[in-house]
Amino acid sequence: MQNNVRPIAPVSIAGLTPNSPSTGMPIFELVKPTDLFVDPAYQRNISEKGSRQIRRIIEGFDWTKFKPPICAYSEHEGRTMLKVLDGQHTAIAAASNPHVDVIPVMIVEAEDTISQAKAFIGQNTDRLGVTNLQMHQAALAAADEDAQTLELVCHRANIKVLKTTNAYTGDGCRQTIAIKQIEGLISRRGAQRSREILEVLANAERGPLTAPQIKAVELLLSDHEYCDKITDEDLTDAIVELLTTAEEEAKLLAVTHKIPFWRALAITWFRKCKKRRQPLTRAA
Repeated sequence: MQNNVRPIAPVSIAGLTPNSPSTGMPIFELVKPTDLFVDPAYQRNISEKGSRQIRRIIEGFDWTKFKPPICAYSEHEGRTMLKVLDGQHTAIAAASNPHVDVIPVMIVEAEDTISQAKAFIGQNTDRLGVTNLQMHQAALAAADEDAQTLELVCHRANIKVLKTTNAYTGDGCRQTIAIKQIEGLISRRGAQRSREILEVLANAERGPLTAPQIKAVELLLSDHEYCDKITDEDLTDAIVELLTTAEEEAKLLAVTHKIPFWRALAITWFRKCKKRRQPLTRAA
């Protein structure tokens, strides 16, 4: 039985407020891929995985599979150029293929770095392969307040947020890539308390700071079952004293009691931590 084709038809917009585009409709142009540029303020460098992707595109280059890069005209040092907002792997593959002279690109209105970075975020939100770190760097370039707050909190805690997952130096002390965990921490606890929580780990001189570690410290310093019995400084001392054995004990505890690793890590640190004396309650 042959399936009937179906036309594109509008859906109901009841309850919706359709947005009116603030910029003009994109245009398409044919350009030499080598005439395109990439802005490192919001674009990632090509990783080993990205290089493999480019090679696959070169070997299987087919116009039926081609997705035009999204670009924007921009002024840079007195020169007008086309910057790639999305699709740099495709553009590099095309520039590397001797059978391809020009490619079509879609050009949108985004003249400055902030608007270009916002466009990059819009193109890559919820896309697989674009990491939280890359989205955070783009948000910084777009002057996003939440991203700026995260950087400020980490800076005041003397913690460096890395730009890529393989950028750790030394033992990773005071360095992190746990962007989503810190975002959630700030959302739940506010900037000041988040800084204090992160300082507990930073002052322990352990690295890198991981999401389970951050979550464990947040629990210990926020949950009434624990927070009234320990101080920030005593928790730092416990983390230093246990070193890597804490993770080993926590893994065993997590398996034995079927609890999340981060919670097991919190319990392990708490057991080691010096406890405050609790005031005696007077009998009625």
